[in-house]
Amino acid sequence: MVFDLVSPILGFEDVSLLEFNKIDDCFANINSKEGYTWTLVNPFLLKSYSFEIPYYAKILLDLKDDSQIEIYCMLVLQNPLEDSKVQFIAPIIFNHTNKKAIQLVLSPLHYPQFSKLESLKLFAK
Repeated sequence: MVFDLVSPILGFEDVSLLEFNKIDDCFANINSKEGYTWTLVNPFLLKSYSFEIPYYAKILLDLKDDSQIEIYCMLVLQNPLEDSKVQFIAPIIFNHTNKKAIQLVLSPLHYPQFSKLESLKLFAK
């Protein structure tokens, strides 16, 4: 599925479209036509994870009560995989209803529990 990126990914301001590929319930990846690839992880499968989507993001995503959304966090890949780091502070929200996406950078003042990169091995069961 191709999504219109309505606000840029930090450091990748030239990217406006993302191809979303769900691997399984836990992992997905996104690719850009510029040649960038990112691996994503479902944060809800790792720990208690919740935040308020700000009004501006709801407007940009054109969120409605019945919008089908998914939220993922970027995974900084390492070898071995369990040493990879999860970036909880900047989730990407995908609105499947209208194919819009946004990276939302959360305030570390409001969400200090998400301010550090956390190793994937901390969540291994």
